[in-house]
Amino acid sequence: MGRYRQQAIHNNLMVRADVLQAIRTFFRSHQYLEVETPVRIPAPAPEANIDAQESETWFLHTSPELCMKMLLSAGFPRIFQICRCFRKKERGRLHLPEFTLLEWYTAGHGYQEMMAQCETLLFFVSKSIGKPGGIVRNGHTISLASPWEKLTVAAAFDRYSRLSMVEALHQGRFDEIMGLDIEPNLGMEQPVFLYDYPASCGALARLKPDDPAIAERFELYIAGIELCNAFTELTDPAEQRRRFEQERQHREKTEKIVYPLPENFLQALKDMPAASGNALGIDRLVMLLTGAATIDDVSAFVPEELG
Repeated sequence: MGRYRQQAIHNNLMVRADVLQAIRTFFRSHQYLEVETPVRIPAPAPEANIDAQESETWFLHTSPELCMKMLLSAGFPRIFQICRCFRKKERGRLHLPEFTLLEWYTAGHGYQEMMAQCETLLFFVSKSIGKPGGIVRNGHTISLASPWEKLTVAAAFDRYSRLSMVEALHQGRFDEIMGLDIEPNLGMEQPVFLYDYPASCGALARLKPDDPAIAERFELYIAGIELCNAFTELTDPAEQRRRFEQERQHREKTEKIVYPLPENFLQALKDMPAASGNALGIDRLVMLLTGAATIDDVSAFVPEELG
């Protein structure tokens, strides 16, 4: 091995570049506009469990979601972005405080159509880099052949936990059981869309019209790794304001920074069309496609090397 860590991961960084190129090719061929939005914003989405990095009196964005939805409201129906995002207190095998996110939005689609598009995108990317057969992880191949499994959150609790989803929520153990009992079992033979989350777990997602206790949200899991988070988007500004206020109250109770309300976003939401959106972690995707053990193995630089 050479002097520099980067020399040992040269091939992974080559794959990363090919993945980024394939993603751009896919979206441009489907008539999506690549956009850029500000990294530094006055008010991030006030989600209870995501902490933004301060930048003077503003914040570095945790995702480009709010600005991209404002572009939807301005009349751009198909948009995507690959950008750096920032979240405090996130560092580990699968986490960096500065990471790369692919985010895209499609007007006129719901989360079911987004699942199908996500499946098509990832198969295209894997085929483009010469891995159409699937992803090799921990000694076995995870097939990318269609159709991928779809599993409701309630069914996942019934399958992998001694508590039901409702019981876990009541006992305040939903996140614990998800992290310890459910997620490690997902996507071990083929990718799994975990969908229909409790309403309390979808601050920016539309609720199901026939069941307001459920949010139209899904996450994709491959080899136990969460790869993306997607919604049918909430477009009711009054309901969005109410949920943001709830999140701000939770942040205040847990003694976290209480962010200002993103008033310009809430005003623009009045004009936003029905749409679906998806946020996919590029670093984790490259991990899966290269067989890398940690996020460091697909990143040219990590924080510990910079200061």
